[in-house]
Amino acid sequence: MQETLSLMGLGFVNAVTPINLLIMFLSTAMGITIGCLPGLSAAMGVALLLPITFGMDPASGLITLGGIYCGAIFGGSISAILIHTPGTPASAATAIEGYELTKKGQAAKALTVACVASFIGGLLSCISLYFFSPLLAQLALQFKSPEYFWLSLFGLTIIAGVSNKSLLKGLISGVLGLLISTIGMDPMEGVERFMFNQSELYNGINVTCALIGLFSMSQVLVLAEGKIKERGRLPQKIGRFGLSKAEMKQIAPTTIRSWIIGNIIGILPGAGATIASFIGYNEARQFSKHKEEFGHGSIEGVAGSEAANNAVTGGSLIPTLTLGIPGESVTAVLMGGLIIHGLQPGPELFTTYADMTYTFFAGFVLVQFFMLVIGLFGSKMFAQISRLSDAILIPSIFLLCVVGSYAINNSTFDVGVMVVFGVIGYLAHHFDLNNAAIVLGLILGPIGENGLRRSLMISNGDPSILFSSVICWVLIALCVVGILSPLFFSRMEKKMKDSN
Repeated sequence: MQETLSLMGLGFVNAVTPINLLIMFLSTAMGITIGCLPGLSAAMGVALLLPITFGMDPASGLITLGGIYCGAIFGGSISAILIHTPGTPASAATAIEGYELTKKGQAAKALTVACVASFIGGLLSCISLYFFSPLLAQLALQFKSPEYFWLSLFGLTIIAGVSNKSLLKGLISGVLGLLISTIGMDPMEGVERFMFNQSELYNGINVTCALIGLFSMSQVLVLAEGKIKERGRLPQKIGRFGLSKAEMKQIAPTTIRSWIIGNIIGILPGAGATIASFIGYNEARQFSKHKEEFGHGSIEGVAGSEAANNAVTGGSLIPTLTLGIPGESVTAVLMGGLIIHGLQPGPELFTTYADMTYTFFAGFVLVQFFMLVIGLFGSKMFAQISRLSDAILIPSIFLLCVVGSYAINNSTFDVGVMVVFGVIGYLAHHFDLNNAAIVLGLILGPIGENGLRRSLMISNGDPSILFSSVICWVLIALCVVGILSPLFFSRMEKKMKDSN
């Protein structure tokens, strides 16, 4: 315990350097900007700006991605409140009450509630990040080759299933990612696989190029096709920013309740911020003493949604960092960032790289304060950004995609890979497949393959080694739950939406 406290203290000392504080400010501001633009997403923002972290040390790079993540989740509430168009899917529930307040000339109050609730939900989620992550990392020390095989399979079943309305399409997405992960040299025998005489594919598909293509370039194609809803107009009167003591007292219980909801859902791999926001909103209405306000502009409704979806941020990092199982699509991209920096999610992050990990944790805490300050003082400016024309967005994002993918290895081949994955992402969008599951297949595929083949080599081909430990059986049970969980979550989400 004393060692953990000393690491926490050292993390804050490392995090408050001038360069890291500047990084927190800029990344949070960029995240809010991306989040408030309808049609874009937190995952897209993290993937798009991932290349700028290459020249940073790992801790600063992760803080940058964390700032973009948190900022984007909050930023989605700005356009949801002002023009009834959620900037990110996680803010869909916020639009219900937030836009009603805007129509009553109380947009500033709604934005203030969203900002304060987002701050509290995100800050409190750091508690579980600090105290649950090391415990789970200790468990991960017991993992051997068979356990890693089942762990990778668990990650694929969870993400591929929960993120889609169709279980079949979710699993197809994961399998597609697995197939792509086989490109390159065979890790056990050194045989070329699907390289088509392209030496650039020796080490497989570049994960960063794939991320930029799937989450950013594909969105350029979608925007160009004109599928994003037409922007609304910013109301002339938005009122005054700030909350009274009575209003703060009114939203306090809702915010705490939604923090717990969002944190638990964040820790469960695959559920995500969208489901958390609807559950948080629904529970806010159930427990409210002012039920008559719901549907006509309730600050409790806004607080319930925003505290829940921001509490997911810290919770979703726990399985990502300790087990390599992302809680949602954004943390799938973050895991790719870890791997690019030469770090493997798991126990080593809390032993060999503990200084870096706790610096990131401290930075994640401080990012919440930057989000609060920037949100309170910059909402008017971000409100104008939310109306930015697609004619500006499309070429800007395209340029960033090309520059970002080229900068990785100064290679036009990487740009080509990015474009190919952009087309794959675009087609996945149209066929209702899941880009996050494709990424997970690409990342977890080699881990699962190595785990399976090494296990069979150790046992001379005896498959019983895959069922030789209690952890293996627990992971098998989790795989079954992962496959069945989409039915539960989809019914729950549908019930929440129908009741609203």
